Amino acid sequence: MTDIAVPRPIDRMLALPGLDTLARLALASPFLISGAVKLTDFGGAMNEVAGLGLQPAGLIAAAVILTQFGGSILFLTRRHCWLGAGILAVFTVIATLLAHPFWMFEGPDWSRQTATFFEHAAIVGGLALAALFVNGRSTQP
Repeated sequence: MTDIAVPRPIDRMLALPGLDTLARLALASPFLISGAVKLTDFGGAMNEVAGLGLQPAGLIAAAVILTQFGGSILFLTRRHCWLGAGILAVFTVIATLLAHPFWMFEGPDWSRQTATFFEHAAIVGGLALAALFVNGRSTQP
């Protein structure tokens, strides 16, 4: 199979300094925003955790905030991007299974839960790809 050349304008854009950091910031933004919202409304964070049937709600809400901020900070570094990606990916898988069990819904709720579930699966894939590329690996065999 022949490699297809990347068009010159796209190649130049991809080579822009800081584009990789900006892309990782975009991927980390849902976690950073969610962590900030939970931190500023800790009671709401505890209610969200308790609504999933998890106890002790305060301790788990604090762990969620720490995971979201800590994982994001690590993900934004070059040296520990892989670790941050792993932390955020594991968190996302667990949270998605708990909060979006689409197989338990019907009708419009099923559609919304399914879409959200697979959007979160896409985030996990994006985290993995970012960690691969930051660490100098490509998806080529």
